[in-house]
Order: sequence, then structure tokens, then C-alpha cells
Amino acid sequence: MKNALSKIQEFLRLEASAGLILMAMALLAMLAANTPLSTFYTAFLDTNVRVGIGSFEISKPSLLWINDGLMAIFFFLIGLEIKREVINGELSSLDKAILPIFAAIGGMAVPGLVFLAINAGSPETLSGWAIPTATDIAFALGILALLGTRAPVALKVFLLAIAIIDDLGAIIIIAVFYTADLSTNALTAAMVGLAIAVGLNRLNVKRIGPYAVVGVLTWVMVLKSGVHATLAGVLIAFTVPLKAKDGEEALLYKVEHALHPWVAYLILPLFAFANAGVTLTGLSLDDLLAPLPLGIALGLFIGKQIGVFGATWLAVKTGRASLPAGVDWQHISGVSLLTGVGFTMSLFIGSLAFGDSELMNPVRLGVLCGSIASGVLGYLVLRTTAKPQ
Repeated sequence: MKNALSKIQEFLRLEASAGLILMAMALLAMLAANTPLSTFYTAFLDTNVRVGIGSFEISKPSLLWINDGLMAIFFFLIGLEIKREVINGELSSLDKAILPIFAAIGGMAVPGLVFLAINAGSPETLSGWAIPTATDIAFALGILALLGTRAPVALKVFLLAIAIIDDLGAIIIIAVFYTADLSTNALTAAMVGLAIAVGLNRLNVKRIGPYAVVGVLTWVMVLKSGVHATLAGVLIAFTVPLKAKDGEEALLYKVEHALHPWVAYLILPLFAFANAGVTLTGLSLDDLLAPLPLGIALGLFIGKQIGVFGATWLAVKTGRASLPAGVDWQHISGVSLLTGVGFTMSLFIGSLAFGDSELMNPVRLGVLCGSIASGVLGYLVLRTTAKPQ
């Protein structure tokens, strides 16, 4: 139990500091997009990178290498975290999981409905309904870190559990709603790769090398299949062994521990820099009030807090669950707001919904406005209502 608590505390510290770096990289991206540096910024994103052997090649601009390639590593880490939490962590029993499950479902359903209501008369933007359903755990925990002892550990764990279930929901949404035309041959090859990874698990292979090789090949096949390539990371992560002999650390823990700093301090900041560059030239209030950015912003700011708080209240009042020890309704109100900090995952889903079209600038505008409003008000609510512990 003590070892598990130390791992949670280490995870929370890492995510919190990473959230502050993400904020800095988002500001840097906006600076680059709205100054004479924009030429170099655009050139960096559009630079074509080719990797190939003979006639087989993958040729993409650097933006898509970041969004399809590096983010697959991010989703691999998410897969490891989901597996760990479901088997040994905060989601390992129904008693532990029921409250964050209620909160996460409410926090995905209501923002989507808010977006659809605002965009009902704009059919070309309806595919963005899932953008405000996401929560950026690094950003949210970064804000909680600024509160010091006003944010009890139980509250941070509750937010972490919501975000993990939220990520699982995002994975399902991506697989079901953002999959292009399928290539049967490539998809079959990807399934063979996944079967090999399962076989490695069954054979109790405890070295990461074989999983990495199979994972890269599976990623290539998933990329070619039409299913979004990041899902390969999640599927391979589920095959990494969590069982270990007494006195040994499981391979999953080793990989997660080694990979987490790279994701937190390199991959996610690079993604933020590549995707947060909102062009403000000629921007007016009418641009923010357009259905797409308004639906995203209000989905994150209004939908998230209503969905998370309302579902949590319903679970507690019906006797399905109880609040974590040391957590009161003021805490839940603040955290409900913080779940509206969508940022990384919202931008990622936005890129799947609209690609590199002219709609991405309104997407970025809506995500940033909704996330900033949620983060600032969530911080103020917790700062003024929660007592230091």
C-alpha cells in the first residue's frame, strides 16, 4: 500500500510540473504564430519527412509525424496507465471506480450535447462534437499544484481517475467515429502484430525490446489501415506484463517509469507547440461567437462542470458512491471546472475531426478560451473555498 501511494504521488508531481511546461509551450506557439516568426513556425510544421525502404514509404509533414507518430507513444503510456489502474489501482474495484466513472461519463456526455446544440444549424462542424469531451490531466494537475495543501491528495487522485476514464472514452471515440476508409490487408497485418504481442505476454517475456519491435510494426500497419495510428500504442500497451515474481518490479511499471518523463517533458510540449498556434490577426468577437469555437468553449467551460458535478452529486445522493475522505462539495465544484481544461486531448481530437483545414484555427481558439476560463475559475474556486491542510 505504501509503495502504491508513493507511485501515485510521484505520478502527480510529474504531471503537475509537466502542466506548467505545457502552458509555456502554448504561449510560445501563439507568439510564433502571431509575429514575424510565423514564417519559420509554418515552415517547421510543413517540412516533409520521408521514411521508407525501397518502394514502401511513409511521407508526412512534421506536424503529422508529431500527431500520428509521437502521440502514439503518448497513447502507449495512457494504455499502460489504464491497465495499471484497472488491475491494481483506483479503478480495480467497483467501490473505488464508481464515483469517477459517473463523473467521467457526465463529463463526456454533457459537453458533447452542448456542442451539438450550438452547432445544430452548422452541419459542416458537427464532426467536432467530441472535442470538448476531453480533459488534459497534465494541465489540470498543474493548476492543482499551484494550490499547495488546499488540494488534498484524495482530490488529486479523484481527478486522475476521472481523466484516465476520460482518456479511455477518448480512445473509444477515436476508434469508432474518427476512422477513415479501412484497408483490410493492413488491418489484418496489424491484428497479427497484436496477436504476436499477446503471445509475448503469454510466454512471460520480460524485456521491452520485443514489444517495441512488434509495436512499431503494428503502428505502421495501423497507420496504413485507415484506423488512427495512435490506437496501436494503446493496444500494444495492454499486452505489456503487469505480473512479476515477489521482489521484482513488473515490466509495465519499469516501462511506465522510464517513458513518463519523455512524454511529459518532450512529446506533449512538442505537441502543444505544434498545435496551439492560434492566429489572432483580424480576430473579432464575431469569430469567437461562431458555432464551432463557441460550442467548444462552452462545452468545456459549461458542459464539463455541469456534467462532472451533476453526475457526482447523483452518484452520492442515490447512495451509489460516497465522496473521497477529506473532499467536500467545494472541492468537487473546483475540480469539475478543472476538467474543462481540455487542451492537449481536445486539440488532438480537433485535428482528427478537421485535419489541416481552415477550421483548425477556430478549433484552437475555442479550446484555448474554454480551457483558460475553466482553469482560471477552477483555481479561484478552490483558492477561495478550500482550506490549507
